[in-house]
Amino acid sequence: MIGAIAGDIIGSVFEFDPIKTKDFPLFSAHSRFTDDSVLTIAVARAIMDDRDYRRALWELGGEYPNAGFGGMFYRWLNSHDPQPYNSLGNGAAMRVSPVGFAFETVDQVLQQAERTAEVSHNHPEGVKGAQATALAIFLARTARDKDLIRAEITDRFGYDLDRSTDEIRPSYTFDVTCPGTVPEAIIAFLESDSYEDAVRTAVSLGGDSDTLGCITGGIAQAYYGSVPADICSEVREYLSDELWSITERFCNRYLTE
Repeated sequence: MIGAIAGDIIGSVFEFDPIKTKDFPLFSAHSRFTDDSVLTIAVARAIMDDRDYRRALWELGGEYPNAGFGGMFYRWLNSHDPQPYNSLGNGAAMRVSPVGFAFETVDQVLQQAERTAEVSHNHPEGVKGAQATALAIFLARTARDKDLIRAEITDRFGYDLDRSTDEIRPSYTFDVTCPGTVPEAIIAFLESDSYEDAVRTAVSLGGDSDTLGCITGGIAQAYYGSVPADICSEVREYLSDELWSITERFCNRYLTE
């Protein structure tokens, strides 16, 4: 899942200042972790400690109120009894990567991805976005077959993955929905030739760049087997000690390659 966190941090600079090129510095003085990383790490902690996803998201999210949460989710965090609000936002997909790494069957991955989404993003498209992302990660790490990933995600979820990023990029704009983010993130991965290339391609689409980088980064780590050491070192510098400790514990338990 560190690939998802790195993708978030790399894309954070361009969330409201989009670019349409792959030629940019991976990290800068303005880079930061966002809500994507916080909630990804919350899901990881829930899995490791067999905790309720809702409580894990609510507790850890509440510790980082300035991480950049969307308005609806921010209100969810500040509720004494947070309830799902029928969202189809890409927040369901950006936090799900630990599921794709931790579970061992397709059925488990789909079931757990739904559980992570439905505590807030219980719209069918929100659930679908989480499931598609988690399944892509699971297939990337177990089968390492891009044609299989493309076919399975297309058949199960109906996403159009036959477009190219060159076709998407010119007219693509900021989109915070699962239907407008997840297919594009998967396509960026499918075109890539390395972890770094995958994240650069995702960010270069010019949309919700931190979330695109987060989703694509998780899949790319699963497929390519690791995240470059220099990128991992940068991630450590940006995360708080608490967030890094949870991340490291998850990696040591589930990411042994």
